[in-house]
Amino acid sequence: MTQPPPPHEPSWTFLSNHSRVLLCLKRQPDATLRQVSADVGITERAVQRIVRDLEDAGILTRQRVGRRNTYQIEVGRPLRHPLDAHRRVGDLLDLFLGEAEKTEKTGG
Repeated sequence: MTQPPPPHEPSWTFLSNHSRVLLCLKRQPDATLRQVSADVGITERAVQRIVRDLEDAGILTRQRVGRRNTYQIEVGRPLRHPLDAHRRVGDLLDLFLGEAEKTEKTGG
């Protein structure tokens, strides 16, 4: 679990837990919800609800592989808020993961 912010820092963050779960599943599509819960710092039950929300919205699909699930993100789906609807889910993922993936591939 993540540590709470020190008293002098605000408790809010720029990303929602839905965004964080999505980013975790993009990084590791076969992660267990327990792993995602630990990474995001929320309960496993909260992650389950978020995954269900994302599936209901058509943003996330789940496929059973053996005893585990693997998740696929529909990157072409628009973001849900009217102010953001001109952007796609893939744009958000690229913003946060694109540079990290490029750095990992080039070793820089």
